[in-house]
Amino acid sequence: MRIGVYGGSFDPLHKGHLALIEGALSSGIVEIVLVVPSCRNNFKSYTNQLPAPYRYYMLKGCIEELCLKDVYPCDVEFGIPGTSYTSVILKKLTDPEYITEFLLSNGIKKKRAKEEHSFFWIMGSDTLESFTHWYKPEEILSYASLLAALRPGDDTDIEKTASKIKRELGGNVELFRFNGVECSSSAIIRNRDLTMCPEPVVRFIELHNLYSENTMLTNVSESDKVGFFEAAIGMYPYLREKRLLHTLNVGYLSCALAERFGEDPGRALIAGALHDCAKELDIDYQRELAMSYAGNVFEDKKLLHSPAGALFAKERFGIDDQAVLDAICYHTTGRGGMSVLEKIVYLADKIEPSRTYTDLTDIRKMAYTDLDEAVRMTVRSVRNKFEEQGRQIHPYTLAMMKDLRI
Repeated sequence: MRIGVYGGSFDPLHKGHLALIEGALSSGIVEIVLVVPSCRNNFKSYTNQLPAPYRYYMLKGCIEELCLKDVYPCDVEFGIPGTSYTSVILKKLTDPEYITEFLLSNGIKKKRAKEEHSFFWIMGSDTLESFTHWYKPEEILSYASLLAALRPGDDTDIEKTASKIKRELGGNVELFRFNGVECSSSAIIRNRDLTMCPEPVVRFIELHNLYSENTMLTNVSESDKVGFFEAAIGMYPYLREKRLLHTLNVGYLSCALAERFGEDPGRALIAGALHDCAKELDIDYQRELAMSYAGNVFEDKKLLHSPAGALFAKERFGIDDQAVLDAICYHTTGRGGMSVLEKIVYLADKIEPSRTYTDLTDIRKMAYTDLDEAVRMTVRSVRNKFEEQGRQIHPYTLAMMKDLRI
C-alpha cells in the first residue's frame, strides 16, 4: 500500500490542511493518508499554542465527523520521547509491526495491512525548499519518499528543488498540483477568526474555550509551560479523551483564576492540569496509592483518585511542591483551612468550560469576582445533590462548609 504521512502542528487544523490532504489523495500517488500532530516540534518547541492532546483530538474528531475517506489520525508521536524529528517518527511508523497493528486497528483488512508498504512524507512546496536543512534528511529519505504539493500561482521552482534533493541526498521526490486554500494557523490564532476552520474544529475550540486569553499562558514561566505540555503528553496513556481534556481545561482555568486572585499562575496551571491524573487507573492501584498518601481517610471509590493523584503526580510526573500536591489531594472534597490554590483548583474542577451537567452561568461569573463566594455557591450545589441522592457528605467537606459559613 502507498501510505502518505502528513505531519504538523495543526494548531489549529484548518481548511488549508484538509485541501492538501485531499490533493494528495486525488493525485493517486498515495492510497491513504496518516495525519500526525506533533508532540515536541523541533522548530517550535513549546511555542505551540496548545498541548498535543488538544490538537490530536481536535483533528481526530474532525476526520471522524466529516467522514474523510482514507484519512486516519495517528498518535505515533505520543510514544516517542524527546523531540519530534521526522526521521524518528518515520523510523517507528515504518516498522512493519507498528504499521500493521495501526492499520488493523483502523479497520484495514488483514491482507492489505500486512502487505509491503511504501511511504511518502507530504509537504508544501515552500517546505521542500528547506528540506536539506532538516535533521538527518538522508535518513528521512531512507524511510520515505517526499511528496510535495504545488499550488496554482506558486512561483517556486519545485522541479529544480526536487532535482537538487535527489542529486545531493538520493531518495525519491514526487510532485503533485492541487487547488490550495490560503490560510494560516498563526492568523487564525492572532485574530481568533475561525472562519477558515472546519465546523467540527470550531465547535471543539468553542467548547473548550481555546485560543482565548485563558489559554495564552502569558505570565507563566517557561519551566511551568514545559511542565504543563509534558504532563499533557504524559497523561495521554492513562486517561481517555474526555477526562484528559477536562483535566487540562482545569489547568488553564486554574491558571487564569490564580492571576485574578494573586496566586502563582504556573503552580495553579500544574495543579489543575494534574488534578485527575489518577482518575482512570486501576481501582486497586488507586486504593494503594491513596492509602500510601493519606491513609484510609478517602474510602469512597469516587474519592480515591484525589489522594492517589497526589502521589501519582509526585512519582510519575516529578511534582514535589507540597502545595500543588495538596490541591490535587483535596480537589474533590475540599477541607477546612483551604489555601487559595486549593480553592482555585476545587472551583475550576467544577466549572471548566466543557462542564455542562448544570447551569453554571452564575458561578462562572462569580468566579472572577469573589473566590470564596463562588466556592460557596459550588459547595451548596454539591450539598443539594448529595441530599437528593441520600449520600453522606465527607467530613472534610463539612469542615470546608463550616469555614465558609454555609
